[in-house]
Formats: sequence, C-alpha cells, structure tokens
Amino acid sequence: MQKSFFNTILLLFFILFFVCFNAYPQFGEKDLTTSSIRARRAFENAIEYYNNWENRKAEKEFLRAVEMDPGFIEPYIILGEMYHKAGRYEDCIDIYLNAIEIDPDFYPNKFYYLAHSKLKLGKYEKSRQHLQTFLSYNDISNSMQENADSLLKTCDFAIEAKNSPVEFEPVNIGKSINTEFSEYSPSLTADESTIYFTRKQKRETASFRKGSEYEDIYYSHKVDGEWQPAKNLGKPVNTSHNEGFLSISADGRHLFFTACNRPEGVGSCDIYYSRRKGSSWENPENMGRPVNSRDWDSQPSATADGKTLYFTSAREGNIGITDIWMTELKNDSVWKTPKNLGPVINTSGREMSPFIHPDNRTLFFASEGHIGMGGFDLFYSKRDKDGNWSEPVNLGYPINTHKDEYSLFIGASGREAYFASEEKNNEGSTNIYYFDLYEEARPDPLTYMKGEVFDKYTKQPLKVNFELIDLKNDEVIINSESDPVDGSFLVAIPMGVNVGLNVSAKNYLFYSENFSVEKAYTGIEPYHKDIPLRPIEAGESTVLRNIFFEYDKYNLKPESKSELNRLIKLMEENPDIKIEISGHTDNVGSYEYNLELSLNRAKKVYEYLAENGIDPERLEYEGYADKKPIDTNETEEGRANNRRTEFTILE
Repeated sequence: MQKSFFNTILLLFFILFFVCFNAYPQFGEKDLTTSSIRARRAFENAIEYYNNWENRKAEKEFLRAVEMDPGFIEPYIILGEMYHKAGRYEDCIDIYLNAIEIDPDFYPNKFYYLAHSKLKLGKYEKSRQHLQTFLSYNDISNSMQENADSLLKTCDFAIEAKNSPVEFEPVNIGKSINTEFSEYSPSLTADESTIYFTRKQKRETASFRKGSEYEDIYYSHKVDGEWQPAKNLGKPVNTSHNEGFLSISADGRHLFFTACNRPEGVGSCDIYYSRRKGSSWENPENMGRPVNSRDWDSQPSATADGKTLYFTSAREGNIGITDIWMTELKNDSVWKTPKNLGPVINTSGREMSPFIHPDNRTLFFASEGHIGMGGFDLFYSKRDKDGNWSEPVNLGYPINTHKDEYSLFIGASGREAYFASEEKNNEGSTNIYYFDLYEEARPDPLTYMKGEVFDKYTKQPLKVNFELIDLKNDEVIINSESDPVDGSFLVAIPMGVNVGLNVSAKNYLFYSENFSVEKAYTGIEPYHKDIPLRPIEAGESTVLRNIFFEYDKYNLKPESKSELNRLIKLMEENPDIKIEISGHTDNVGSYEYNLELSLNRAKKVYEYLAENGIDPERLEYEGYADKKPIDTNETEEGRANNRRTEFTILE
C-alpha cells in the first residue's frame, strides 16, 4: 500500500518537479534524501494531508519531517510551493533559502518561485538575480522560461520606475466619509461636489445566506469646501443584499452598480441601473441581456451622459480571464450588444476596474497582463477620433507598487484622482484618498455648467434634451437631459473647445448658444446658467446663435449645419407652423450696406431649409439691418449680440 501510494504521489509531485531537468530520472520511496524513518513517516503523512487539501496538517507534518532531519530537502520543496500558492511569500522565501543551502541544484524551479515571491514583496533586484540563476539551468520547460522572461521584464520595468518616481502625495478624504469600516469605489459628479461610494460593514444579525458583512451605497455633498457626513442612499437602491462597485453619471442622475446572487440575476454578478428624479431614486433594474451574461459582470463606468457603459466581464469571447467591454444606448432606449475593447487594452491575463473620464476618450483601468510593478497596476489609454485606443501607459511608481492597485476615479477637471487603499490605513480597513494627478497622465480638462430650465412665462420646470456639439467637426459630445421634476441640469463641458449648446423640449422653441470655456469651474464657484424656453406660439422668436457666416459676407460656415438641421427638425415635428427668418446687424457701417447683408444672410438660411425638404410656403425671410437691436451698440460684446439670425413664428 505504501509503495503504491508513493508511486502516485511522487509521480504527481517529484517527477513533475525534476524530470524536465534530467537530474533525478526515477523516484520512489528509496530515492528520498533522508535515512530517518521518523522523518520519512512525517513526510508520508504530510503528502497524504496535502493530497486531501488539509494544508494546515500537511504544513505541520512537513515541518516535523525537516525537524527530524534538517538535511531532508523534499519537504522544503513541496512546502515552499505550498506557501507560494497560498501567497505566503515570506515563508516561501525562508523555506527555499534553506533548500538552497542543502543543495542549490536540487529542483531548479525553486529559483523561479523564490524570484516570484521576492517580486511580490517588491524586492526586484533580488528577484532578478534569482531569475537569472533559474535561466542558467539547461532543459527548463518552455512555459517556465516564458514565465521567467516575463518576470524579468517586470523587474526591469519596476527598477526603472522606482528610480524615476512620479508625483504622488495622497490625502485621506476625511472622517465625514472614512470610518472604521471599509469605504471604496468612489464616484463623483462633474462639479466634484457630490461623491457616491460603497461602504462595507458588519451585519447586526449575520446569516449564512447573506453573510456577516454587507455593502451599501453612501453619498456626501461638499459644502463650502468641506465634505458633509455621509448618508446611506437608502431604499430602493440599498437592500438587505449587497450593493457595490458603482458609477454615477456626470450629472448625478444615472446610477450603475453591481449586485450578486440575486433571484432575478442573469449571472453570478450583474449590473443594475437606477435613475434619479428630483430627490428620489427609481427602483433599480437588472440591466439584463445583452449587457449582463450568465458569467460574472461587474465594475461599471458610465460616460458623462450615462449612455455608454464600460464594465468588466468574465463572459465568453474574452481575450483573457476578465476583460473590459463597452455597450451603448440606442435611440429606442435599448442597450446594444457589448463589444470587447480588443487586444490593445485586454490581455491574456485580467483587466479590471475601468473608468472612462467625462472627456469620453481617456480610459483608466487595472491590469495584471501589461508590464508593470507586479500584480495589478493602473494604466491609462486614450481613444482617437477613429475609435482606436493608444498603447496603455503605466501610471508609474509610487502610484503603482508591488501590491495590487485596482481602481481610480479622476475628477472632471482632470486634476484630482480618487482611490481606495487598505495599505495606507493602519486600522485594517479600506479608506478613500485623493491626490493631484501628475500632468502627463491627466485627461482632457472639463468644466461644467449647471442651472435650471423652465417655461419663460409660467416658470414651471421643464424636462429638456441637451446636446453639446463640437462645432469644428459637428460631433455630438454630450447628449443629456434635465431633471423632469425640478428642471435642474449639470452638463460637463470640454475646456478650450468652441462648443454649441442646443436645448430642446416638446412644444417649445429650442434654445441655442455657442461658447468656449477657458476656466475650470468648481462646486464653490459654478458656471451657472438658467434657461427659459418659449412655447411654440405665434409671435414667439428665438435667436439662432449657432448660425455662422464668413466675416462681412453671407456664406454659411460648415459649423452652422447642426443648428440648421435642428431648425428643420422643429419644422418637421410641427408641420402647422410658418416662420420668418430674419437677419440683423450692428450699427457699424452704412444702413444700406447692413440692410443688404442682413437680407442676404436670412435668404441663405431660407434656401438651406427649402433645399432640405421644408415647403417654401412655410418660410419667409427679411433683413432688418440695425433696426431691432437686443443689446447696446456701444460695446463689442453688445454689437456681437446684435449681429444675429432669428426666426419668428408667424402662425
């Protein structure tokens, strides 16, 4: 029985360990490196325990075996690997150093596991030395050589990164948010004055089904620069189950989060969605297929308008163990089939914790597959106008270390980064920190505009649609809505870009504006703008602020296309209205010249509408020169406001 047992065990452990090196061609009971019967018996017991997954008992017997015979090398070898698999790297190192003293050439793989353990503890120089020793042996397996070569690259990168550290001075976000419990997964609105996060704490009454701990979503507002005591988001979002790994849209109205093992679940963990109306949250809904799969789906990150979602999944079609995917919301409020972000982002390992910045082109994520410091490192990648992602860039040391770094949230301004860490908290829980992200890694800076939309005459708040358009390339940057209860809105705005804003609602004339914001506004000093909309009634008019002409000419610029198409859509949705298009100038120059210029500009708009399907019988045009100013002609700003194109509802 003993001989049969040993043949099986030694085939599994020793032949696997040694045959590839041709050092020990056969193994059986007689080949063990001990003559002590007591040590041999302890080793046999340890193998039996190990084979039955009783690791604590196995460890005890392995240690007893080497106590009986300190020169007995086999227990050191198996115990070292057992420690390595369990992540007990300090113990693995101690055991393998003992084995090296006994016989450095016995089982050369120990140098690989020793190197990996040193790397996991951040001892990169020592790790590199052990890897070079391991690679000096002949006949090592191809897979082990590939692994060692990969670890060498990690060591080289880490040594260089530590020699060239980036700026990193993390600050605890404060006791209003951090407690003796664990806080993590921070997500902020565009004005960076409201934070949502997950808190894990102990249940008052534990149950086997629900566990001894639970996760809830909390929030806090910043008032006069200080975070207020965090509050539980409450029902219906939080339940007796766990709610975690969340993402809030830039306007604070769309909440995505992860929940696991629920009766209505599609897979083990699913992504859920809830929308805020006024101060109340709707009942969360499982996003269902095709967003969720029968596998693990988690860690959502929404774009500024809440209409594109990035997330982590273990689903079929992955490149690696876990990949980052994305899905978009169709016009009919149905989510598209998710797409894998591809091999530039995803590797054969694990990618996790995606965060898409409100600029909608800079992605931060965690990866163990890209070269880093060992374990999970934080990276960023930028998407070009064709949708291609750039090669990921490691955020560097000491943001990344030999430990695992999982998630990062970057404020809309691109300056402050928020993350959760257990390492920096001596109380054993995870807390939230923030720091100034160094300039090279910052995404495109954004600021924001907030305010309320209402009926110009009744003052009733309105639910409206916002479109923010890059006028240079006619690209929609943001498509969002105001709150249907109070009409409030919060729109992220790219800085230094000439953007057009279009605000529209059913039965109302749309509002348009163009501007370029050069200043980063904050929660303390917001860019506030209230927008009154005029109802569609005879006599009402609105300025087409995104209609542009060549200087002192009447040729329409390409940037005018979005505004003109918006007017066409209004005419199509309201087939009974008839309008007059009017051109206006300031008082600079002769009246006769300005009259002709204003008339020709109005005519150009008239012609565009007629050429694109609007019945000319519904259109009139007129030029008024400077006879109908809406601002003073004494300042440049006032004259610019007076140079405009309007339309008025005639009937």
